[in-house]
Amino acid sequence: MPKKASDTADQPLEQVTSVPIIGETDVERRLDLELAELEARASPQTETEPPGDLPEGAEGSAPGSQTEAGDTNSAAAAPLRPTRRRKAAVPAEDGEKKSESVGEHETPPDEALEGPTAPKTENPPGDMAAAGSFLRPPRRRKAAPSQEDREILPESGEAPEEPVAGPAAPARPVIPRGPRVVSIDEERSVETQTDKLRRYVLDLTESLKGGRILTGTIKGVERSEENRDLILAVLYHGDFKIIIPAEQVILPPEDFRDRKPSDVMHYLLMKRLGAEIDYIVKGLDIEARVAVASRLEAMTHKRREYYYGVEHGRNAVIQEGVNAEARITCAIRSGIFVDIFGMEVFIPLRELSYQRWLDAAQHYQPGQRVLLRVLEIERNRRDVVKVEASVKQVSENPYEKALRKYTVGNRYVGTVSFVDTTGVFVGLDGGIDCLCTFPKRGRPPRGSRVTVRINGIDHESNRIWGVIVHMTNQ
Repeated sequence: MPKKASDTADQPLEQVTSVPIIGETDVERRLDLELAELEARASPQTETEPPGDLPEGAEGSAPGSQTEAGDTNSAAAAPLRPTRRRKAAVPAEDGEKKSESVGEHETPPDEALEGPTAPKTENPPGDMAAAGSFLRPPRRRKAAPSQEDREILPESGEAPEEPVAGPAAPARPVIPRGPRVVSIDEERSVETQTDKLRRYVLDLTESLKGGRILTGTIKGVERSEENRDLILAVLYHGDFKIIIPAEQVILPPEDFRDRKPSDVMHYLLMKRLGAEIDYIVKGLDIEARVAVASRLEAMTHKRREYYYGVEHGRNAVIQEGVNAEARITCAIRSGIFVDIFGMEVFIPLRELSYQRWLDAAQHYQPGQRVLLRVLEIERNRRDVVKVEASVKQVSENPYEKALRKYTVGNRYVGTVSFVDTTGVFVGLDGGIDCLCTFPKRGRPPRGSRVTVRINGIDHESNRIWGVIVHMTNQ
């Protein structure tokens, strides 16, 4: 089969050497090799394509085709045959891209020669460079504009990209990490200040988002100078200050008795200083370390749970006849106010003790806890209306046991508990009071030690009476 003129293996030596060689110097040769490697990495098809898959218009024009290579040029043309690559667009001087057609005796322009000494049969048409102009520059990702570019970009006339409109996400508060602590065990058991702050933030966030009930003690009452009607109860949860408006701590009374409502609420809140209450966070400012809360909402949740069993799908826990623990929120002369699982109940003085007391504030203080018995509960479909409780009925009546210690006609030592128009009440051992007439020597002060003679005992009504025969302190 006759050979084509483009086969350089059968050309004279002078003609072959006259063909321009890529990279005549060492620097150019290295540059050509680097460009070829970059083109091989950037091109998606770098392997040698079969001869039949040439572009349109170039079929049968490649030197050493499938019909010729096996007969005459298998040994000589193989080292000089260039690797077939994708056809690249050749930039023209006028800015338009045009494709070079491959003739019968021309080497396709998209074929890059491998090796620095591989000859080329014919220069490509036009004013193209010998080798480097056929290599496509590698694609690179567009780098983000620097700060200088952002400042220059508006001056160049190009409009910067506008940000997508939408609600701005709130900045998360950053809790600084404390210094590294070397622990004794695998897990550190001692809390640092940073650990405590993170725990406080987590507690308040759970209460704000999940309705978790927190407990605190009223440490102060604030009244703004600018707005005297604004009364706030102050609590503390670690480093955070919890403020609760007075209307969210206690329900306003039905009758203010011709007094200013803000003054009445301030008085009622002052009587609850030191009380332990529940609350739910309604607002939180981590940077300012301040939170706003509500006690009435926490009480509503507890009533639904303990009086109706709504929260956990069970029967009501608080029922009539149940003994329960309660918190004292306020103590006045005539009785105490207690918080019984979301219900603030007033217990009168007569239900506090079997003994005769004149002032309940002398025996109880806000913040204490007492054991009581629920006597009556009045409910409707939505809320608890009324609860009656007693402190003294939890324990056994001391008169039934103590009256057996005393006999009529004998003398016993006791302490004056209080004095009223009825007579002098002397407290005897066992928690009972003996009612005595006024002595002729004068009225003994409360707390003085006296000696009484028992004149009578009534076991049915649990009463005992006598006379004072001796007073220690005048």
